Amino acid sequence: MAVQVGGVVVLAHLLTPHDYGLVAMALAVVGIGDLFRDFGLSSAAIQAQRLTRQQRDNLFWLNTGIGALLGVLAFACAPLVAALYDEPDLVPITRGLALTFLLNGMATQYRAHLTRHMRFAQLAAVDVASPLLGLVAGIVLAVSGAGWWALVGQQVMTAATLAAGGVIAARWLPRRPRRGEPMAGLLRFGWNLLGTQLVGYASNNVDSLTIGLRFGAQPLGVYNRAFTLLMQPLTQLRAPSTTVALPVLSRLRDQPERFGEFVRRGQLALAYTLVAGLAFVIAATGPLTSILLGPQWLDAEPVLRFLAAAGVFQTLAYVGYWVYLATGLTNVLLRYTLVSASIRITCVLVGSIWGVVGVAAGYAVAPMLAWPLSLWWVARHTPVPLRALLSGGTRAVVMFGSCALAGWAASTLVTGAWAQLALALVGVGAAFALWYLTVPRVRKDLSEVASVVHTARGTRSAAPAPAA
Repeated sequence: MAVQVGGVVVLAHLLTPHDYGLVAMALAVVGIGDLFRDFGLSSAAIQAQRLTRQQRDNLFWLNTGIGALLGVLAFACAPLVAALYDEPDLVPITRGLALTFLLNGMATQYRAHLTRHMRFAQLAAVDVASPLLGLVAGIVLAVSGAGWWALVGQQVMTAATLAAGGVIAARWLPRRPRRGEPMAGLLRFGWNLLGTQLVGYASNNVDSLTIGLRFGAQPLGVYNRAFTLLMQPLTQLRAPSTTVALPVLSRLRDQPERFGEFVRRGQLALAYTLVAGLAFVIAATGPLTSILLGPQWLDAEPVLRFLAAAGVFQTLAYVGYWVYLATGLTNVLLRYTLVSASIRITCVLVGSIWGVVGVAAGYAVAPMLAWPLSLWWVARHTPVPLRALLSGGTRAVVMFGSCALAGWAASTLVTGAWAQLALALVGVGAAFALWYLTVPRVRKDLSEVASVVHTARGTRSAAPAPAA
């Protein structure tokens, strides 16, 4: 996460919003092909109860072949991407990124192999080294005046390092593909998962596509940097909570009351950590933008504030994702994903009437609307306490919303980004201290958060191992 945030900060001072916007345009289109490159086969390999060596080899060649084919298609269709946005520079950008299809296709089953055999230390080493080397390549190119080629080079270097690192860590080389191995089940699983991923991709990228098509590269670059600065670290911070929650909830499936209670306390844990941090971001958006991105990115300030608000409601709804995975209700998750995607697409398109900030506002309104719906949806199918989740989440929104307001008000008392940042932190902290001292329920919430941590630590080692 530090590498990602550091990369955003360093390259934002070396490149322009227009550079970022051009590459974001290409990635929004190219990313669709990357879903087909995976084809859900990495997850198919990970979840399979039994995977023979020949099946693994066949999957490698399938992913590599799909990646090579998509790379050729991306190279050939680069003029169409450029015509879509009316940006001639997208031809060489798209063709440069086409190489990542092949590299990522080659890396897919190596990463699946490491995950399947729970070799997380080696996987983490590759995941740290690849973006770091990609960042170094991007910085070298940016300093040399390469412009948007620096971002293309960063993507290619990251993909190449992921592929090479996977080969080194996994320590196997594929043999030639053979017929006769049962592949139908793996392909069927991958195809079904691909449908969910495509729906999710469409809703997650409608903002970038809309801005790129309607407003051009420069506004998209501003939006893209704000999004990357906030959402990528937030995603990485939420991911470990799933790693902790899944084994615990899996053990509690036959104990509905304890299952629901853990989910309720898990939501509180997310609220008092991640939502609290997002409240500070909302309060200090101005100085954070100035310090981290620099003066040429000041238009990102309102975008970053709206995205932080979106992150609040996405985080409160995240416990539903735990429940769907722990109970195996992926079909129910797909149906909900279709509904939530429709809400997000509608809100973003309506918001685009008011420009880039309107798109960000629409992106924030969507999870506000979807959050209570998501809790109601999951409560229909599982033993989670709907009323308790709604009341706990609402309490967190009101409390940390007031903390954010206090922090913002405090930051306006001074000038200078660093002084504003410090006063925003003081304001948020003082407001939270007031809540803690005057509202007994807040003190009880914090004790329950501590119990979640204790429960997770006590049960992780005894949790069932993933399918192997």
